[in-house]
Amino acid sequence: MNNIHHGGVVILDFGSQYTQLITRRIREQNVYSEILSPETSVAEIESRKPKAVILSGGPASVFADDSPQFDPNIFQMDIPILGICYGLQLLAHHYNGKVEPGTKGEYGFAKIHHNNSNALFDQVEDGSQVWLSHMDKVTDVPEGWSVLAESSNGVVAAMSSPDGKRYATQFHPEVAHTTFGETIINNFLFKISKCDPSWTAGNFIQDQVQKIQEQVGEGHVLCGVSGGVDSSVVGALLHKAIGDRSTAVLIDHGLLRKNEAVQCVEDLKDGLGVNIQSFDESEKFLEKLSGVEDPERKRKIIGEQFIRSFEHIASGIGKMGYLAQGTLYPDVIESGVSHSKIAHVIKSHHNVGGLPEDMEFELVEPLRELFKDEVRKVGRELGLPEDLVNRHPFPGPGLAVRIIGEITKERIAILQEADDIYMNCLHEAGIYDDIWQAFSVLIPVKTVGVMGDQRTYENLLGLRAVTSSDGMTADWYRMPDDVLSTISNRIVNSVKGVNRVVYDVTSKPPGTIEWE
Repeated sequence: MNNIHHGGVVILDFGSQYTQLITRRIREQNVYSEILSPETSVAEIESRKPKAVILSGGPASVFADDSPQFDPNIFQMDIPILGICYGLQLLAHHYNGKVEPGTKGEYGFAKIHHNNSNALFDQVEDGSQVWLSHMDKVTDVPEGWSVLAESSNGVVAAMSSPDGKRYATQFHPEVAHTTFGETIINNFLFKISKCDPSWTAGNFIQDQVQKIQEQVGEGHVLCGVSGGVDSSVVGALLHKAIGDRSTAVLIDHGLLRKNEAVQCVEDLKDGLGVNIQSFDESEKFLEKLSGVEDPERKRKIIGEQFIRSFEHIASGIGKMGYLAQGTLYPDVIESGVSHSKIAHVIKSHHNVGGLPEDMEFELVEPLRELFKDEVRKVGRELGLPEDLVNRHPFPGPGLAVRIIGEITKERIAILQEADDIYMNCLHEAGIYDDIWQAFSVLIPVKTVGVMGDQRTYENLLGLRAVTSSDGMTADWYRMPDDVLSTISNRIVNSVKGVNRVVYDVTSKPPGTIEWE
């Protein structure tokens, strides 16, 4: 394990919906953090040379027979441990405090009162707001431990051990609803754990260049690019690591945005000197997708066909033993490939859950441990043009998951034109960069309309725009009325086949960002 991963924080995931937020908050302070299963052995944790361990929250009770298993030797480690929510109850239970099953939980906002002489609450205002989500509660802290804070209804909200190595909060400092959450996390990272803030874009690039060189040796790599920032950063990283032994390949599967294939090649070839070629494989993809409506089948079909197309293309270029792709940490999490056994498959990502087992390549995935905003920082450090770095996320399956129901050339053309108008309007209004992701969805519903005194019966188009920091959670964007009106009018008047436009006002959760 490379040095930029040392001096960081290991997070043991007990199933909290906020575990990824803990990781994000730590990385925002340039400290490496990694999520592991609670069953991970102490030896494996120590091999990472962390400065601290965090025990996440979770839905279980410390009394339950099916509570998550863990290596109890973690409590013998001579580094600071922070328990959050379930983690607090686990620490109290292990050190012989008293945890009682709750008859009435604490959920949502609360105020805490604390003793700010402790380092954990340094610079945190007394009476500040926190976010709680628990049923069980600690009624007696372990012998010798201190109660650092209580919630407004008298429940233990934070505690610490006498040796200053064990801390715990019943509330969630990682969520934005906790007013001084960032301060509390920073206090734990730097004042208590003495973490090393070495997790930077520049160090990451240096680390990944070395890893790519070690993995590939003198081999040749086929790098799949799609026009989005993730695959473009991978292409630039591979070019920096092994030069012309990396061949970037853009497969036009017929489901890209309007003019996207041409623009991507220009950005990478002319802008960065990347060795890139484009191949039109659209007929193969559309043939495989003919008649398919189920979104999971679409993703898996596209994932497999990408590999088959890459294998075919590689055979014409020369011996290619490796395939590089832009898999991100959220892709892995949402596909259920998590360190925790309790992870659910939300949706299979074509480059994770859709890969065939018999493919001929060894994968190179340098961004697999990054969130989207971290990828953007790496892209800027590599010199990618700002319009590419800031481009909204675009799914690998492309418009296949934005055309609800059957995919046809006619429906693709309708969506490409409508989406192009949508993006142009956002740029004209100067709000494109205020939005995390915006796109159009072609819905398999036809509605009655009137155009030029004649009755129409055409397609319904949905517009989606969300704000987010990492794509794990998102809120719908409050689009200005005049901009929304302009978008709708231009689409209905310009795109043959659409006579009604609607706007999606669903956050994530409960919805996902993409519709499929």
